[in-house]
Amino acid sequence: MPNVLVVDDSAVDRSLVGGLLEKDRDVVVQFAVHGLDALAKVEQALPDLVLTDLFMPEMDGLALVASMREKYPAVPVILMTSKGSEELAVRALQQGAASYVPKHTLAQRLSETLHHVLVASRRQQSLSKMLACMIRNECSFLLGNDSTLIEAMVTYLQDCVTQMALCDEAERTRIGVALEEALVNALYHGNLEVSSELRGEDDKAYYELIALRCRQSPYRNRRIHVDTKLSREAGVFVIRDEGPGFDPSALPDPNDPASLERAHGRGVLLMRAFMDEVVYNSTGNTVTLIKRRNARPTLATCGAC
Repeated sequence: MPNVLVVDDSAVDRSLVGGLLEKDRDVVVQFAVHGLDALAKVEQALPDLVLTDLFMPEMDGLALVASMREKYPAVPVILMTSKGSEELAVRALQQGAASYVPKHTLAQRLSETLHHVLVASRRQQSLSKMLACMIRNECSFLLGNDSTLIEAMVTYLQDCVTQMALCDEAERTRIGVALEEALVNALYHGNLEVSSELRGEDDKAYYELIALRCRQSPYRNRRIHVDTKLSREAGVFVIRDEGPGFDPSALPDPNDPASLERAHGRGVLLMRAFMDEVVYNSTGNTVTLIKRRNARPTLATCGAC
């Protein structure tokens, strides 16, 4: 049963978030009123995840992310963003936060985001001596349009990254989030051609269209191609869908704080925040994600190859 620490100086917002989380009987919720209070509670009992506001007295969300990354790197931090906090949120993502949820979409997005980050942060308990000795790993997958395969695919690739000692536990989670976003984009926006802009307007219509196209030709016959090359120095993940593609130059600027509030481009923002390179081909149906050992990712715009 995951333990979630909610950090917010507003009693009203703490009550709102607590109510949303407590609808899930499998989640235990604790509260802190600012960053220093949160660190004291983390020291007493390590939570599985921290969900924090950004603007708070004593210690704000950005400082809390930095402290958690330094002292408790295995505990992922999700940001609750609001109008006016976008620039701070971008900095927090760069410094180690695992994801974010705009406050005005908490009712629609919180449970899903929480689940995705918790799944991505599951710790691998042990590695066999043989896998610990592996120095290179190359593999290819051909996935059908089945969303249940994505979680298994991400977990497998996280395990491979861990086996190569490319990252610590915090980076393992962030790599998992980036890979999931790339695979979800390939499935929903690539093969099924369902626009993320529809999700921002009407969630019900968005998922109904996905279900419909999973049964329709030509969408249902398309596949996702995943090719990976991992070594002790870097991991290269190439994900290709069989859709018509898009113009990569039309993607929102990931350095623009306003991008945090848009449904369109959210996945690309997270990929670029958590990977060292994110490069699309000219037709937009293939994305290459690169993670180097001990390198720091940035949100700098990456061009098409």
